Amino acid sequence: MALKDRMIRLGFGAFRATGLHRLASPMTQGRGVILMLHHVRPWRPTTPQFQPNRGLEITPDFLEATLSAVNGAGFEFVAMDEALRRLAEGGPPFAALTFDDGYRDLRDFALPILERWRAPFTAYVATGFASRTARLWWLELEEAVRRLDRIDIAWDGASLALPSATFEQKQAAFDRLYWILRAGPEERLLRVVGDLAARAQVDGAAMVEDLCLTWAEIAELSRHPLATIGAHTINHRMLAKWPDNVARDEMAASKAEIEARLGLEVRHFAYPVGDPTSAGRREFALARELGFSSAVTTRPGMLFEDHRSHETALPRLSVNGAWQDVGYLEVLLSGAPFALWNRGRRLNVA
Repeated sequence: MALKDRMIRLGFGAFRATGLHRLASPMTQGRGVILMLHHVRPWRPTTPQFQPNRGLEITPDFLEATLSAVNGAGFEFVAMDEALRRLAEGGPPFAALTFDDGYRDLRDFALPILERWRAPFTAYVATGFASRTARLWWLELEEAVRRLDRIDIAWDGASLALPSATFEQKQAAFDRLYWILRAGPEERLLRVVGDLAARAQVDGAAMVEDLCLTWAEIAELSRHPLATIGAHTINHRMLAKWPDNVARDEMAASKAEIEARLGLEVRHFAYPVGDPTSAGRREFALARELGFSSAVTTRPGMLFEDHRSHETALPRLSVNGAWQDVGYLEVLLSGAPFALWNRGRRLNVA
């Protein structure tokens, strides 16, 4: 287990053993929370047991348990428009459910559970996935590392050689390569992953076809009374890594295409990747300028009254597939861990 995971586990254990999160919750829980999810699907065994993107998926059973825990903690499930109203005006504690990217398993596995709970949700659609023009590069990288016994890459005069024959080597190779590429320009990341996927004979287009909703399926989903469709760029770009004109077009064109295809107003946006290296003050301002009522990040936190002035920089609580334990979720819903991680700040919008 990595040091970071051990520290997180110890932190959760301390809260659960002492109950301090319950004492802190009146000050740390805020007005509500936005939950972030990606895949919801049954566990898929792989050979070897190598799933470095495991954090992006939960099982249907855990979604059921999550909704039960959120409800039991006193949160009312609301749509994003109602979440913004309560953020401004107050009201009972609320939880808004959000699903990023536009995966088919939202319809196939999550929707029946959401219907049972009468839980509204927002699906943030990257239009390039629906049009089959964008790439799930993080899954291409995973599959390439799974297939190759050695990783040899070169870029801009640098090179990297990593063994990847065993499970442990594959995990180490993926982690090192992923973070090296994430730290640099996204253009380089896409080029390197594309070269590696080609060498491993990974069919990235087939991945998108298999996993992502088509426009016809999105249109059908949009008519569901619980559904709100939001934008998530065209190509799932980490916007802060691109020039102004690219970032603006990714945001504006995705909004315009969804509106044109579905005949509805798109009021809500999610920044791809959504951490401070992918979305910052420029992107928050762009979202306001382009007419979005809200935009969500992946920065961790609860929602407080102060967020009324920062509705295009909203934090979320990640329902992480690597931590499918209701006890952990109950601690997070108190807001106490976020108060520690954010050093007491209610806002993290820089």
